[in-house]
Amino acid sequence: MDPEAGSVTRESRLKFYKATLCLAYQSFGVVYGDLSSSPIYVYKSTFSGRLRLHEEDDEILGVLSLVFWTLTLIPLCKYIIFVLGADDNGEGGTFALYSLLCRRAKLGLLSASNAPDDGISASNYGPARKESVASSILKEFFDKYRSSRIVLLLLVLLGTSMVIGDGILTPAMSVLSAVNGVKVKVPSLHGNYTVFIACVILVGLFALQHFGSRSVGFLFAPILLAWLFCISTVGVYNTIYWNPHVVRALSPYYVYNFFKKTGKDGWSSLGGVVLCITGSEAMFADLGHFSHLSIRLAFTVVVYPSLILAYMGEAAYLSKNKEDLQKSFYKAIPEVVFWPVFIIATLATMVGSQAIISATFSIISQCRALKCFPRVKVVHTSNHIHGQIYIPEANWILMVLCLAVVVGYRDTDMIGNAYGLAVITVMLVTTCFMFLVVVMVWKRNILGALAFVIVFGSVELLYFSACLAKVHKGGWFPLLFSLIVLSTMCVWHYGTLKKQAYESNNKVSLDMLLSMGPNLGINRVPGIGLIYSNVATGPPPMFSHFVTNFPAFHRILIFVTVQSLTVPKVPANQRFVTSRIGPPEFRLFQCVVRYGYKDQRKDGHDFENHLIETIAEFLQRGNNDSEAFGWEPVNQQQSSSPDDVTALSLDSGVNTGSSKKTVRFRGVGCSKELEDLKEARESGLAYMMGSTCVLASDTSSYLKKFAINLVYGFLRQNCRHPATALGIPHTSLIEVGMVYCV
Repeated sequence: MDPEAGSVTRESRLKFYKATLCLAYQSFGVVYGDLSSSPIYVYKSTFSGRLRLHEEDDEILGVLSLVFWTLTLIPLCKYIIFVLGADDNGEGGTFALYSLLCRRAKLGLLSASNAPDDGISASNYGPARKESVASSILKEFFDKYRSSRIVLLLLVLLGTSMVIGDGILTPAMSVLSAVNGVKVKVPSLHGNYTVFIACVILVGLFALQHFGSRSVGFLFAPILLAWLFCISTVGVYNTIYWNPHVVRALSPYYVYNFFKKTGKDGWSSLGGVVLCITGSEAMFADLGHFSHLSIRLAFTVVVYPSLILAYMGEAAYLSKNKEDLQKSFYKAIPEVVFWPVFIIATLATMVGSQAIISATFSIISQCRALKCFPRVKVVHTSNHIHGQIYIPEANWILMVLCLAVVVGYRDTDMIGNAYGLAVITVMLVTTCFMFLVVVMVWKRNILGALAFVIVFGSVELLYFSACLAKVHKGGWFPLLFSLIVLSTMCVWHYGTLKKQAYESNNKVSLDMLLSMGPNLGINRVPGIGLIYSNVATGPPPMFSHFVTNFPAFHRILIFVTVQSLTVPKVPANQRFVTSRIGPPEFRLFQCVVRYGYKDQRKDGHDFENHLIETIAEFLQRGNNDSEAFGWEPVNQQQSSSPDDVTALSLDSGVNTGSSKKTVRFRGVGCSKELEDLKEARESGLAYMMGSTCVLASDTSSYLKKFAINLVYGFLRQNCRHPATALGIPHTSLIEVGMVYCV
């Protein structure tokens, strides 16, 4: 054996362990803030209804047993063991599951028109498994009934809407619950003061978002670790000091005994118990910033046992101090450490709120990339850590709504009812998508998928029913909010699809392009024209509209189409798909720029340079024969990816008898084209894009007219201008006005 090889192996292993431990440490401040702060309000919310404590301690032991088994089944078994394995190239969350189904099972409606995105990341899934009978049946069902795909899209958008709702409810619930701890030491303090203090903290929290989480990120993990250490230590102390026998509640018998004695009141209290798993979805949603092992290690070794000890200690205190039910968490803290724990609790809730706000920004950005959300400004706050973004419009809207929830409800019990419904709905959506992933992507036995749904889905449905029964007690807010957000996303997506369909159906044909020059007497002016549109093959309709009214354009034209694919990231060597339009002397090119839903879009000068360099490289690599042009291979860094496409380049003298549709001409060489490209670049760039007004046709239904003319029109007028979103300077922009009747 080679001793040097052994030392290299040991060094690589040590490096791997060190990196994993570092990621696990960082995950405390990003992933577990919400989940770790739940002990502040779980018992209070659980006993806020008709459920009461009696001398026998059956209720408190039953609730503790419910909390223990809920934490064990949902975060530990469902997410840590199963769901984390359903990542999309390392990315997690609802969109990751939907992305897998879009590409691997062809169930999506979000891919750009004929976008060849399935080959980009297919190599990361290992050898293909044999198609199962259940997978074939499900695929046939989705192929036959297009409405089933629409339901699938609505389901993922519903989960997304509920996550955005969490961005409002989590800060309100966490911060207000923490601030209410002051009443333990100052009982005479009026509720208006605690509400005011909570509002001040929330305003400060949202005001700091534009700095980015990286600026204060180094503080997050130590705060959460200090918090987990405090609640676990206090939990052990209370268990030993007040009632060590609460350990018996770890037996599932006490769950059965709880429902046997409490009946309907016990079922109603599940709306409070479910708050113990708030933030579990973050373990999957934030997977892209960490690794599977680091998240699993942090939860199983630190977070899970700390939470169990915290709930156990509070239950032990309550069993001997039933009169302190509504303030049990802070009352259970020993006098000597009260204020340090209170300060750390307030900081921990801020960290948890920061995490869900950042996650909300991330998911809005994903929706925007997949054309399911109006264009908003996305600011990348870190050049080193991908995914840390800030969306000003979303930030201030979230702040206003969060303050409205705190001032309007003023009671954590009411907020808890709304919070629980939003959390459990997202988990149910994840369970439904996991069933499809197991059967259609992993191609496993359907019995295993059914077992997953039955075990976890039944538990979540039980909690969902209890939360749904409290709609009139505050639970209406996430339903109303998610309905508004869902409707907005659906209308925007529908209007965008109709607009793109119109452009695709009315694009300029190649024959029309060839005859355009002689008929119109078009003049060519120096420079490069970048024409942005949604048409991926050929010139868009607004181009013919422009040259018909103004028969002149730049010497070199590049038709640019930005596509968003249902993959997290597109490799740099597959970013640009370049082809030629018409004969070489026309100097017309098509460039499709492809992004994943988590890719950072580099706008402005760098993008333009990269685009022109891609055209130059296309000319160098694609035109090796200076006298022959035909089916032009797309230059993708000489990639053999299945995403490579071919483009037809034609001369004005078309040889229709050629079986390969190849046309030969003489007199135009690659060096001449490169020289023209260089001269045009020195002459400057101009940009052209359509300024369209999308209207429903006269024969459309009233519902379609309302959606397109009013809602979609309002959203288009009030969202960011596409030129601003693409970083196009207004001084060089030509807008072509058109009316689309869809």
